[in-house]
Amino acid sequence: MSDEAPLLQVRDLRTHFGTGDCAVRAVNGVDLSIGRGEVLGIVGESGCGKTVLALSILRLVDAPGRIVSGQVLFDGQDVLAMRSRALTALRGRDIAMIFQQPKASLDPVMRIGHQIAEPLRLRGGRSRTDAWREAVELLGAVGIPNPEEKARAYPHEISGGQAQRVMIATALALRPRLLIADEPTTALDVTVQAQILELLRERCRALGTALILVTHDIGVIAQMADRVAVMYAGRVVENAPVGQILGDPAHPYTRGLMRSAPVMGAVQKRLQEIPGGIPDLTRPLRGCAFAPRCDGRREAGPARCDGQTPPPFMPSPGREARCWLQGSAPAAQPAPPGWS
Repeated sequence: MSDEAPLLQVRDLRTHFGTGDCAVRAVNGVDLSIGRGEVLGIVGESGCGKTVLALSILRLVDAPGRIVSGQVLFDGQDVLAMRSRALTALRGRDIAMIFQQPKASLDPVMRIGHQIAEPLRLRGGRSRTDAWREAVELLGAVGIPNPEEKARAYPHEISGGQAQRVMIATALALRPRLLIADEPTTALDVTVQAQILELLRERCRALGTALILVTHDIGVIAQMADRVAVMYAGRVVENAPVGQILGDPAHPYTRGLMRSAPVMGAVQKRLQEIPGGIPDLTRPLRGCAFAPRCDGRREAGPARCDGQTPPPFMPSPGREARCWLQGSAPAAQPAPPGWS
C-alpha cells in the first residue's frame, strides 16, 4: 500500500451479543484498514465473526448485539460517533453493502427498477424520470438482459443470479467509495459465481470503489483480493498480501485453511481437517484462541500459548500474524498500513 491515509480504519472494535457473563464476544478487538480502491478479503470459518464485523462497520448490528468499544474511521470520521442523520447519509452514498441473501434484501412488492431508482431520488437528487432511466442503465451495466423489461419485474420473477446483480446495481448506484460484500455468491452455481465476482471486480475498478469481500471460500479470495485478513474467534490472526497468504501462510490457522481447501487442477488427496472446534465465545479467551487446535503449539511452549494473548508480529514486510511462533520479529509501532 502507498503512504496515503487508509480510506477505512477499524481500531480495537468489539461487538458482543448479550450482556454479562453470557455475552458472546463475536468481534473481540479487531484492527483493520483498507486503502482507496483496494480489495480486502476477510476469510475464516463459520462463526469466526466475519459478518458481524461487516455489519459493525456500518452500525447495522441489531439487538441483542451491541458495539461495546472501538473506532471505525471512514476518511477520518468515526462512524460509531456519528449522529443519526450523518450516519444515514453515509450509508449508500459513501459506504454500501451487499448482503448474503439477495432476494431477502429486496422488497417483494416493489418493482426492481423502483428499488434501484429510490436511492437515486432520495439521496442522489434525481427526478423520477431520470432515476428510472438511470436504474435501467444500471441493470444493463450489470449484465441483466432486457433491462427495461426486468426493471418492471418483481423479485419473485427473476433468478437468484439476477437478484444478486440487482443488489450490485443498487449498491453501486450512488458510486460509493467503499463496498462491503458479505458472501455475495452464496447459493449460486459455479458459473454464475464466476460471473458475479468478475462483475464486482470490473464495476469496482471502473468506479475506483474499495471492496471488502467477506467469504469462507479461499478460491474467491485467490481470484479477487489484493490483501487478506484471516479471522478466528472474533480476531484477525493474520493480515498480508494475497500472494503471501496463499503461497506461504504464517499463522497455523491460515495453514489449516489452506490444507482444507481443494486445489483446482491438482491431483486431489483427502482434504485435511482442522481438529477440534472453535472456542466458546461467551468465555474470556486466555492466551491464543487457536492454541487447543494448533499443531505447532509445542514449538512456542504451552504456557505462553495458553496464558498470553499474542500481539501482532511481523514475520516479513507487509505481513502481520498474531502467533507466538512468529515472536522473533515484533511489529513496529505504530503498526504499518493493513493492521492499523
